[in-house]
Amino acid sequence: MNPISLFCILAGVTLNAGAQLLLKAGTNAVGHFEFTRANILPIAFRLATQPPIIGGLACYVISVGVWVIGLSRVDVSIAYPMLSLGYVVNAFAAWYLFGEVMSVQKLVGIGVILIGVVVLARS
Repeated sequence: MNPISLFCILAGVTLNAGAQLLLKAGTNAVGHFEFTRANILPIAFRLATQPPIIGGLACYVISVGVWVIGLSRVDVSIAYPMLSLGYVVNAFAAWYLFGEVMSVQKLVGIGVILIGVVVLARS
């Protein structure tokens, strides 16, 4: 995998992970909600107008473009497993940004993911 291909794949992964974090920030701003017939439109409007949610959706759109470019250069059997790096990024970012718990079990899972990505990338 050449540097440009690697950049495209990692940029897609990063944008995808960033989108998830922005969506979480947007839902945190709205707070816990239940969809019922009475509140579906007001909640949908509040969600749709949250800047972090708009930013997250924009990240998704850009990530698809970058990802398509990456897929044109890299075998999908190599590129797709790289998406799992998003789990690693999000686990640490959620711990840092949102105060989510980082347990030993999560750290072991992250280690397994990283080993798997290295093995696949070297194949």
